[in-house]
Amino acid sequence: MTKADQLVDRAATRLREIASKAAREGGVAAKLAQPLADDAAFLRKLKPSLILARAKGEARTDGEAVHDAVAPSGPPPRKRPKQRGGPNPFLVVGIALAAGIVLAKVVDWRGRGHADD
Repeated sequence: MTKADQLVDRAATRLREIASKAAREGGVAAKLAQPLADDAAFLRKLKPSLILARAKGEARTDGEAVHDAVAPSGPPPRKRPKQRGGPNPFLVVGIALAAGIVLAKVVDWRGRGHADD
């Protein structure tokens, strides 16, 4: 294994470690874990010795290679249940507006009965 191969392999290993760490953290970082793991697998394909072997026709070119998969640690995230039904929000706002107008009229009407002339 040449020095360049070792450098590429070390970079792919480091990228794989970052992907594993992101999967453990959860949240937005967990969403990026699998693409990072895929990048690590792709980077391993870019070793200079493998490129040279492919150019000479000695290595496989069908794309089969080690695939780094990141398994999330911990329970899978809960999915929020879909909320169904319930009244139309425009209907609720309309009823609240009508009730407010009626209440304002009643308060105004009651206030006129006790006015001092």
